[in-house]
Amino acid sequence: MVTVGIDPHKHVHVAVAVDADGRRLTRPLTVKNDANLIGVLLKWIRTIADATPVTWAIEDGRGFARRLADGLLLSGHEVVWVPTRLMAAHRKLHAATGAKSDPVDAAAVAHAAITTPGLDRHRIDDRVRELRVLVDSRADLVRRRTMVINQIKTYTHLWLDHTPGDLTRRPGMTSLTALVGTMDMSGHVRRVLTEMITEIDALNERVRRLETTIRELVTPLAPALLEITGISHVSAAVLLAEIGDITRFTSSAKLARYTGTAPIPVYSSDKERYRLHRGGNRRLNSVLYTTSIVQQRFHAGARALLARHEPAKGARGARRILKRHLIDVIHRAMTQDRATWQHHITQHQLAT
Repeated sequence: MVTVGIDPHKHVHVAVAVDADGRRLTRPLTVKNDANLIGVLLKWIRTIADATPVTWAIEDGRGFARRLADGLLLSGHEVVWVPTRLMAAHRKLHAATGAKSDPVDAAAVAHAAITTPGLDRHRIDDRVRELRVLVDSRADLVRRRTMVINQIKTYTHLWLDHTPGDLTRRPGMTSLTALVGTMDMSGHVRRVLTEMITEIDALNERVRRLETTIRELVTPLAPALLEITGISHVSAAVLLAEIGDITRFTSSAKLARYTGTAPIPVYSSDKERYRLHRGGNRRLNSVLYTTSIVQQRFHAGARALLARHEPAKGARGARRILKRHLIDVIHRAMTQDRATWQHHITQHQLAT
């Protein structure tokens, strides 16, 4: 059995092949992250492994490594994700004290995969894969829009002594456009403000179009998930894009750990104590936070749960309990939705 550890980066990936005992089989390979990536890697590993089964272990930086993981899986290879913290622990175990380099990290990824058989296997669902692109694109547009809105609010406060309303909606944009058109100001300032208003308007339209497309894709994939109070079509899309096939989490407790909503035990000397987990997938954690806020306002059961725990846990502690409860609800809903999917999900097939 050969395990290839990969340390992914934006422009290059570094691969190290090791045997079942963790010994390096050849020199590390540095390959460009371009259209020839998969072909170069497969040609390289054939010279090393021949007919031996290969597992590809990738450090869990899916933003840079998604194309790599998809390409290897579609080529018939098994692909697993190694959490960064697990890689760092194995780097301390196997590398020289203080050693830190791309090959060292790639080797640590391989060692982690060998000693941790229960790692998350990569899967591909075409519709979820498409949805992930839309979700990422929307997030980029929203960040850009927020930046421009903050800039124009600063300028209107300085030049017009006015703070605009909600510029993500038509009434706020109409009001600001009218104000800029009637106020007495420098022609240069008016041009800058007008250009920023035009940019915000264009970004609003692009975000709305993306949200319409996301709604069309999510509705047949997640009917049960969308019935949960506080889960919008965008929130459901983020959950699907980040989680993918829910069956990779065999219990809601594993999903809770992945999202950072499971408390971490830190007790000793027979004194039990747990603390907030500040790790996990922060994008999913943000969705859960928003959902908990909505449920606090509109869901009677959530309000009852918060009221029951607030005296002992405080407002924040009670909300964390609600978020953990929401994980159970979301896991059940996504499992129910997954059972209705009729399309094929690529998991792993032996290379021929």
